[in-house]
Amino acid sequence: MNFSCRNLLVSCAVVCLAASLVVRPAPVHAQVTAFKQAVAEAAVRDADVAAFYRDNNYAALWTDEEDDRDRRAMLLRALSTADHHGLPAARYDVDGLTARIAAARSPRDLGLLEIELTRVFLAYARDLQTGVLVPSRVVSAVKREVPYRERSEILADVARLPARDAFRALVPTSPEYVALMRAKLGMERQLERGGWGPVVTAGKLEPGDSGPGVIELRNRLEAMGYLPRSLGSRYDAAMREAVEVFQRDHGLEPDGVAGADTMAEINVGMAARLQSVIVAMERERWLNRDRGARHVLVNLTDFTAKIIENEREVFSTRAVIGSEKPDRQSPEFSDSMEFMVINPSWYVPRSIVTKEYLPKLRANRHAVGHIYVTDRRGRVVNRNAVNFAQYSARNFPFAMRQPPGQRNALGLVKFMFPNPYNIYLHDTPSKDLFNREVRAFSHGCIRLADPQDFAHALLSVQEVDPEGYFNARLSTGNEQRVSLEKPLPVHLIYRTAFTTVRGQTQFRRDIYGRDAAIWEALSKAGVALRGVQG
Repeated sequence: MNFSCRNLLVSCAVVCLAASLVVRPAPVHAQVTAFKQAVAEAAVRDADVAAFYRDNNYAALWTDEEDDRDRRAMLLRALSTADHHGLPAARYDVDGLTARIAAARSPRDLGLLEIELTRVFLAYARDLQTGVLVPSRVVSAVKREVPYRERSEILADVARLPARDAFRALVPTSPEYVALMRAKLGMERQLERGGWGPVVTAGKLEPGDSGPGVIELRNRLEAMGYLPRSLGSRYDAAMREAVEVFQRDHGLEPDGVAGADTMAEINVGMAARLQSVIVAMERERWLNRDRGARHVLVNLTDFTAKIIENEREVFSTRAVIGSEKPDRQSPEFSDSMEFMVINPSWYVPRSIVTKEYLPKLRANRHAVGHIYVTDRRGRVVNRNAVNFAQYSARNFPFAMRQPPGQRNALGLVKFMFPNPYNIYLHDTPSKDLFNREVRAFSHGCIRLADPQDFAHALLSVQEVDPEGYFNARLSTGNEQRVSLEKPLPVHLIYRTAFTTVRGQTQFRRDIYGRDAAIWEALSKAGVALRGVQG
């Protein structure tokens, strides 16, 4: 029996059972008193639940035979299909709940069952709306503030709204979440049919090749949906085009040659890709909030920075992110961009001063001569008057600053969204790095390939001639601060699976290993892959 049929049968069974809940006859007053007393006793360990029932005179939410039938059925149906959302279905023990519903015999039994159902509902609602995991406990670089809802609000909604509306309101509504869930369900169906088939054994294939290796590649691309079915055994123009599309969908340079990197991505199994999608859904729940009709989105794994307006991409540029060294990886968080600085000075972070520049100054006081050594008041220090050898990282009393100019480490403009992590977007004189496929080279900040165009796009909503406005300030050569009239939300995210406007799923490499850690934590929490054979 396949999973869809089994889930349908389970759903039917639990709904029928939910609808058949019957309380044995007893004096009405005794029933009410016993029920309320049991509810009060069972809820006392949970302040939110206790307050909700106390404020509602201990009225039933799930166990009244007439009034709560639809709500109870919707709860059991939601729990039985929780794995559709990549949630740990076993955590909610729907089979155990249905057994306890069937076993309820007295008003006291129903009171205890009432609170048990409420607790399971709240656990499910929290997992679905804001994630199974606490992100910072899994990956410390995820600095995201998860938008947890008040549990009293969740209970009030499910009590107030029609059952179907109340449960539909729990699901994250972002188009990305919906698209990811659609991709997940489609991949699970294909996994049941065997996935993408055998891997390609050839090390490299290119246009003009023929033979068994090309047939393996053709079969794999067909199963992935990049080629229509054919009997061809030659690496022809159609296959080259399919490989180019695959490369773009996986963050590779689209040269049409199935080299080592491309083969490695082609041979990643569907189960591994499905894990990436489930992790992306969990990450989407962590960001289940209003992101702003107009906002900046930086996907670290995609090495891009984009401006999004009303769910549409209106600007995109390549980006360089923090290197793979643990102390230089770019964090994930959301903030608001408030201003840009044209012709910025670079105030060298203390960590770079002491770890990178001080050893050079101790060896040669004139090292890194393009950067000023300054005192606590910002005045330039005469290097000839300083014995740098006497200082260590702990007692070095100076700062360092690079003045504006073409060689400035921040280039000609920086974009500021003040945050505790000292992360911002900026220009760079190292333009060659943007030609790399993997662009992880910075100390953590985000470097932009087209920073001036990015600035023009930001200014377009407040200046008639944004390019002229920008250039007039740039031409002074002096540091110029330009405020954004309306602060712009900035979201630094990390998605190894994401979708396009057309609903196509794209994948990127787990450059920092964060998604692997998240999947491991989800797996330990009970999240499992559906459709995997054996």
